[in-house]
Amino acid sequence: MLVSHDRGLLNRAVDEILHLEGGTLTLYPGGYDRFEATRRARIALSEKARTKQAGERARIQAFVDRFRYKATKARQAQSRLKLLARMEPIAEAREEEVPTFAFPEPEALPSPLLNLDGAAVGYDDTPVLRKLSLRIDADDRIALLGANGNGKSTLMRLLAGRLNPAAGTVVRSPKLRVGYFAQHQADELDLGATPVVVLGRRRPRDTDLQVRQHLGRFGFSQARADTTIANLSGGEKARLLFALMSAEAPHLLLLDEPTNHLDLAAREALVQAINTFSGGVVVVSHDPHLISLTADRLWLIEGGTVVPFDGDLDDYRSLVLERGRAESAIRSKASAGEGRRPGRQEQRRLAGERRLALAPLKQCLAAAEAAVERLHAEQSRLTSLIADPALYAGDASALVALRKQLAQVEKDVAQAEAAWIAAHEAWEDAQSAMATETETASSR
Repeated sequence: MLVSHDRGLLNRAVDEILHLEGGTLTLYPGGYDRFEATRRARIALSEKARTKQAGERARIQAFVDRFRYKATKARQAQSRLKLLARMEPIAEAREEEVPTFAFPEPEALPSPLLNLDGAAVGYDDTPVLRKLSLRIDADDRIALLGANGNGKSTLMRLLAGRLNPAAGTVVRSPKLRVGYFAQHQADELDLGATPVVVLGRRRPRDTDLQVRQHLGRFGFSQARADTTIANLSGGEKARLLFALMSAEAPHLLLLDEPTNHLDLAAREALVQAINTFSGGVVVVSHDPHLISLTADRLWLIEGGTVVPFDGDLDDYRSLVLERGRAESAIRSKASAGEGRRPGRQEQRRLAGERRLALAPLKQCLAAAEAAVERLHAEQSRLTSLIADPALYAGDASALVALRKQLAQVEKDVAQAEAAWIAAHEAWEDAQSAMATETETASSR
């Protein structure tokens, strides 16, 4: 069992999600995207049933009000009144409240906001990055890519003015205001103060109302704004950092791992805030969902410099995987040593053995695919039946039975999908291993 705010991890690593809401735990099959879609569908179905029940209750109540004192209809009215009393109201299903994020809008500045020409930056006279010739415009949305330790945070500190260039120039627009977010800043907060006090120190000319209004942009109620920082959650501290870094209405946001302590709802709110912000944004994040929804330019940091990456996030992921496979193949060749190249007859024999070895995996994969398709069809059929308004006018036991069937099928679908993923990965791993063996054998 794991707790995570990483959408990608939850999609890849789990086959069920336990959702806590209003003091109630509900088990959903599948990963996060599946949970989100299923929950939305359940809310829609529940609201549809609730609306239908409200209409039915109103119709029964109207009959009772009209005929309860008529001798010829009194018995029927009394019967319907008992039916109304036994009809348990369907509670309103609500979407979870999404936290507020809203960066204040700066006045417009001409581009470029920042221009780097042959710049170098590092620590203790040791350059980490060199030959930086980069430009950031007022409407840029840039994500930094690269392995850990390559210098992404170092570049962000240079852009923020926290580090000076060791060579070259960094030219800033004269009126440029920069908002810099980094997780280590949470360790520098005054834990004995409240968000109102800390922001008031940053904006001493603002009234108490103005300070609270700015905190409200980042989801702070009056009570939480008056809570000592030591008693705030990690997510609330992160939101306070957003409020502090944006207090001066910056033209450029530099966000270094902004989602580390944010839950999934807060991450979605951050995505919306970035996309509605009119200034420039540079972001470093391990959250591919955030990058894919906010960045339209990618910079790759490797080899001690920064270059534009011509592609999208999927292309970068493919590049990393391809490099990993190439390095693995080189290591395999090196460890294999020198040997005799097999003849054509031997190669054909080995190829036949590989096909025979793959056959059971291929059959298992085909069976898993067929099972998933069959269960998806059954799931669609049951969902359509439950959505039929006529069902709610009849015997309630039919609806209960269908919902039980759907719950079981959803669990079966999750298990079948997990089996398909395992079969697919086993098939791909076997193919990759055999391809490596073939390449190694051919090179001898």
